[in-house]
Amino acid sequence: MPVPFYLHDLDPEAAEAVAKVVATPFLTSGAVGREVEQQLRDFFAIDHAFLINSWTNGAVATLLALEVGPGDEVIVPAMTFIASANVARLVGARPVFVDVDPETLLIQPEAVAAAVSPRTRAVIPVHLYGRMCDLPGLRAALGPREDIAIIEDAAHCFEGLRDGDPPGRHSEAAIFSFYATKNVTCGEGGAIVTRDPELATRLARTRLHGMSELAIDRMRGARYQHWDMLCLGTKANLPDLLAALLPPQIAGVRSRLARREALAARYEAAFGETPLRLPGPVAGSLDARHLFCIHLPPACRDEAILALNARGIGVTVNYRAVPTLTYYRETYGHGPEDFPVSQHWGDGTLSLPLYPRLTDQQQDEVIAAVLEDVVPLVQRTRP
Repeated sequence: MPVPFYLHDLDPEAAEAVAKVVATPFLTSGAVGREVEQQLRDFFAIDHAFLINSWTNGAVATLLALEVGPGDEVIVPAMTFIASANVARLVGARPVFVDVDPETLLIQPEAVAAAVSPRTRAVIPVHLYGRMCDLPGLRAALGPREDIAIIEDAAHCFEGLRDGDPPGRHSEAAIFSFYATKNVTCGEGGAIVTRDPELATRLARTRLHGMSELAIDRMRGARYQHWDMLCLGTKANLPDLLAALLPPQIAGVRSRLARREALAARYEAAFGETPLRLPGPVAGSLDARHLFCIHLPPACRDEAILALNARGIGVTVNYRAVPTLTYYRETYGHGPEDFPVSQHWGDGTLSLPLYPRLTDQQQDEVIAAVLEDVVPLVQRTRP
């Protein structure tokens, strides 16, 4: 039985929502997006929310709003997606990598504190796989350096909590992704939330070229309004054509988490007595269960991928150690010994199908394939 790595939850009503936008003269950021931004403010109990066309562009807009640029440093974990580091480079800053905890794979406050320099302007903790980092601990580790902004990479963690707090509660900003495989999706896109009114004012401009007015505001009352460019910005706004897909998903994300939890629990029970390694739990964290990853010896990881693919099982790799990828290795000279935890995990990680539309029968097929084909590979590889 073929099992795709991912299937979205969108239904025919999603097409109707898009059709309603098409029937209006306004396809870009407009009234629909503003309604979704209010829905986000309500969901996160936060004062400011902005829809964006990707996590990456939203993070660039956030760094620009914070005036992070050439000569500055941004601390990021070595185990993450490349975008977490790329955004620092895109504004001219330097990403400073730190290794992650060997059990949770999350950035640790003490590692961040050791990496801080006079040039540090921001830290991007990544809520990897849907488990939240220790943000209060991170803030405490920064000590008197109030000039260092915490920007949460919450691409995996829309519905996650830590000690009851959602993303955005203990940071300057939290940024989400609505990419095709995310728990809330419109194909491409994302959102930024912040408690800081001054940052919100700047974000409203930096997410759209630094302009003083959105297109919908320039046409208020059917009369053209002049605009100005107040600062440098990027093109990060989300059109209503995509925003229209979000309201029912945001409303139902908690109920879908229950299905994700059930699927993850079945995997954990099936693999608990095997030599496969799973990321360790995070105390006080409500896991958004965005990805389910296993780790096997790097020597047999690619063979395992081929074996699963041969049985029709879709899998992927999330992620490799960013500083040892070609661009960053050649730019900064990092080697595998610099970030041993991230390197080891990245060389052996494998992500299995995990989404609400995955049936128990399909998951049984995945579990059987792992137990029958992957576990023996691991047993033969390990001494």
